[in-house]
Amino acid sequence: MTNNNTNKVADLYEKIRSELSRVIIGKEETREALMLALIAGGHVLIEGFPGTAKTKLASSFAGVIGGKFRRIQFTPDMMPADITGFYMYSPTADPRLIEGPIFANIVLADELNRTTPRTQSALLEAMQENQVTIERITYPLAKPFMVIATQVQAGAEGTYPLTDVQVDRFLLRVFSGYSSKEEEKQVIASIDKIDEPDIHAVTDLDEIRELQEVAKRVHVSPDIVDYITSIVERLRADPDVLSGPSTRSSIALYKCSRVLALLDGRDFVIPDDIKHLVFPAVEHRVRVKPEAEMDDVTPRIIMNRALEQVSVPKLAV
Repeated sequence: MTNNNTNKVADLYEKIRSELSRVIIGKEETREALMLALIAGGHVLIEGFPGTAKTKLASSFAGVIGGKFRRIQFTPDMMPADITGFYMYSPTADPRLIEGPIFANIVLADELNRTTPRTQSALLEAMQENQVTIERITYPLAKPFMVIATQVQAGAEGTYPLTDVQVDRFLLRVFSGYSSKEEEKQVIASIDKIDEPDIHAVTDLDEIRELQEVAKRVHVSPDIVDYITSIVERLRADPDVLSGPSTRSSIALYKCSRVLALLDGRDFVIPDDIKHLVFPAVEHRVRVKPEAEMDDVTPRIIMNRALEQVSVPKLAV
């Protein structure tokens, strides 16, 4: 891989960060997660309290990368056809497909856990296979295709918890917390511009698809692969774990670590890349036994335990 190709992802990320900074103050972890998932070909779940810029960041990110964008505001009365689309029948004409908002490059699933599990499941096929089936006919979705879902605080009024199957489809999960005092001052000072954002695309779909191929050529050594699988195996074997991370967690670490390496200007993955990604890529896939939860054991505690127990590989210089 040439240095030119290696630097393309990092250069694009700087352009995206610069454009987003006009309307988004802080949220560096979430910005990075969106970039990682976009190039790795996955989806992102953003959790947090209301009013913490989850929707603003997701919609702004969609604006800076170009392509077709659709927002779905989830509500309890929404039906699966409101997402996928449906056929309109007429006595005088052939049936006509009315495409749902899922037919886009970037789909913002806003407050996903405010709708029922039946409607949430309408996203499963799209997120896993980049296709939707409407009345037994399968339609491919655009490439790139990415779901950015926001989720209000678990247990809030009028919410339906996402199933483990649904959560497992998200490559990364990040939290959008409250701003610091200094960040909030900047938000207040810039509120007029934030309320009427003038976001410009800094890339196009052809470049995104090209960079997705570039990421596939980043070198991941056998020792790194063993490090990934050892962490996942250790989590599954932990006595406090009710259900451990699926194979998708290993795949998420593998794919995202290649992109993270490119963001750092490297064409090879190092152990620190895995350590950096293990929480957003794996934590939402770990379920703690009820009796352990009563002792205040959390997925993060278990994961820190696993990281301490698994030996870090030493790569040859």
